Amino acid sequence: MAGYGGYGGGDAGGFMAGSQQGGSQAGGSKYADESLRPVTIKQLLDWEDTYPGVEPAIDGHPVTQVTIVGQVRSVKPQPTNITYRIDDGTGAIDVKKWVDSEAQGEGENGSGAGAIGPDAFVRVWGRLKSLGGKKHISANFIRQIEDFNEVNYHLLEATYVHLFFSKGASAAGGVKQEGGGDNMFVDQGYGAGAGGGDVAMGGAGPGGGNSAMQARLATCSRNAQTICNFINNSPGGTEGVNLHVIAQGTRMNVRDIVNAADELLGQGIIYTTQDDETWAILDY
Repeated sequence: MAGYGGYGGGDAGGFMAGSQQGGSQAGGSKYADESLRPVTIKQLLDWEDTYPGVEPAIDGHPVTQVTIVGQVRSVKPQPTNITYRIDDGTGAIDVKKWVDSEAQGEGENGSGAGAIGPDAFVRVWGRLKSLGGKKHISANFIRQIEDFNEVNYHLLEATYVHLFFSKGASAAGGVKQEGGGDNMFVDQGYGAGAGGGDVAMGGAGPGGGNSAMQARLATCSRNAQTICNFINNSPGGTEGVNLHVIAQGTRMNVRDIVNAADELLGQGIIYTTQDDETWAILDY
């Protein structure tokens, strides 16, 4: 997709000046059409490096540069690099940012590990590498996220691009994940796709077009609406979605989820299925 190759500048991803450019003309042509692809960490971990030097590919298409969004779990500063452990809810991967001795102490591009600490949400641009069977991202740039909407937007964008390459432009236009094929999310994870509408992607939402349910949901708290939409967009079906899956997908704490679920139960929007911590949407 040409639209993902048009980012310029050292801190904007996309085609990055000086990243394996120069040298022979043949070497330059290999990276002449580098594009930046939004992905989930699970997609990166699912790639199989069948032999040394193989070019990374996702959905059958070569990938030169990727961008991920996730939460920092740990920071390990070294003399030559800083290693961040990043988790996006679908998996975790190491991100190595090499230290520029001339930029030490200058924000996240410097060597100071305090620039970005554990629990911060970040966006990473870089290349997928594999060494000894262990994958990591060699980061060109990493910055802290200030607006959490960027996390949700990234998941939507990664979904769109995944569908574009795996099922064609028409499927991407509908943003609907069909059964079968590789999944870019963990099982029962956020955005994995399910029958019914997706509020965030323009669908009908919980209860289909039932106006009474929509009216009750509108009176609920923001947390309750978030939980309801997550359950509705997850592939749990009548078996429901478990508390811990919701916590992983929404990054809400357990107490807030339980309180929101009690609110939805009281409104008759969801019901318990396998146990008291697994819920499904009540379909009228």
